[in-house]
Amino acid sequence: MSASATVGPQALPELQEQVERIIAEAARQGASACEVAVSLEQGLSTTVRQGEVETVEFNRDQGFGITLYLGQCKGSASTSASGEAAIRETVAAALAIAQHASADECAGLADAALMARELPELDLYHPWSITPEQAIEQALRCEAAAFAADQRIKNADGTTLNTHQGCRVYGNSHGFIGGYASTRHSLSCVMIAEADGLMQRDYWYDVNRQGELLADAAGVGQRAALRAVSRLGARPVPTCEVPVLFAAEVATGLFSHFLAAISGGNLYRKSSFLEGTLGQQLFPDWLRLDERPHIPRALGSATFDGDGLATYAKAFVDGGILQSYILGTYAGRKLGLPSTANSGGVHNLFVSHGADDQAALLKRMGRGLLVTELMGQGLNMVTGDYSRGAGGYWVENGEIQFPVQEVTIAGNLRDMFKQIVAVGSDLELRSNIRTGSVLIEKMTVAGS
Repeated sequence: MSASATVGPQALPELQEQVERIIAEAARQGASACEVAVSLEQGLSTTVRQGEVETVEFNRDQGFGITLYLGQCKGSASTSASGEAAIRETVAAALAIAQHASADECAGLADAALMARELPELDLYHPWSITPEQAIEQALRCEAAAFAADQRIKNADGTTLNTHQGCRVYGNSHGFIGGYASTRHSLSCVMIAEADGLMQRDYWYDVNRQGELLADAAGVGQRAALRAVSRLGARPVPTCEVPVLFAAEVATGLFSHFLAAISGGNLYRKSSFLEGTLGQQLFPDWLRLDERPHIPRALGSATFDGDGLATYAKAFVDGGILQSYILGTYAGRKLGLPSTANSGGVHNLFVSHGADDQAALLKRMGRGLLVTELMGQGLNMVTGDYSRGAGGYWVENGEIQFPVQEVTIAGNLRDMFKQIVAVGSDLELRSNIRTGSVLIEKMTVAGS
């Protein structure tokens, strides 16, 4: 049987039947309510380095996780086995945990009336019939193009092609059951440049639901090589306070911090610097952040959330004002608010942007730091204080002058969000967060 024949949509009926069996077993053992997620996944990963094959890995995983309730007491257990005995034992284990758990008035399934009714087809499943030999050939071609791009490319740190497909089904004792099959394919290349005894590494990658639509392998390798070479001669800059332009691929992190700060878990634990900011102006009045969960083939698309609620399009920020928190059922109950159908996170966040590309934003910035790499965690979620190691390029008169390393950029996210001057048209399309480069009015750059 071929790979795509076993993990595609044709596996969904069997997984749905398994969910129904697990829910029935939970009821038989005395659970008052139950929810189950089962998954079946497989993938191929190939890595080459210095013209040699380093690894070829094929993986296939399946398993289920069950959460059941005895009134307001909750127990969870999971297993990678799928037989009747494994189902009985896992249900019994979850039940034993629930019997020892404290009652929680916010625990339990989402309201039955809120379950998703219609599940639109989002076209997320595109198996790639690539053989291990073809995957190796693509990875080698990517790396060879990187070595050929510049004579200062002296070493490789791995070129990897991944192809993944899987099925997931969620169901609960309200009678809701939903599932989908999806694919994700990627190609990444990390290269090392050397000159005057000093080395720099950089990377490039692409990811897509459809393997055939991945960027050309040679192009990915060349981009990785040229990025590595452009960092040669990097040096610190004196400590200063200047505008900072986050390249699109690192700007996604700014908005992921924002999403974490308005997520229910951090809010009800009172561990977010944005607690109590609903209805407040947090961004410039031209900025909008909205979720679009039903885009066909997009990396973050989903028809229902982790509680079985139908996902829907909504703005979290409009006119710069925080319109909505990000809530699943449990967090919503803790906060006395309805779920926003975001149990498990946000699906395709779009950041509004202007017409200027990155080059135009550099001209607008004039003098400052273009950040293309961030290191370390450096965020205090309680205060919003932000401090990260950074690499990138120093800019004067709107033009890149030289590469920069060993600097730290610091600010407070509340100030940084308010001081966003512009978002570029150079959209990052390889992420669940679609944003262009982000220009911030001023930050502290700590260097030499």
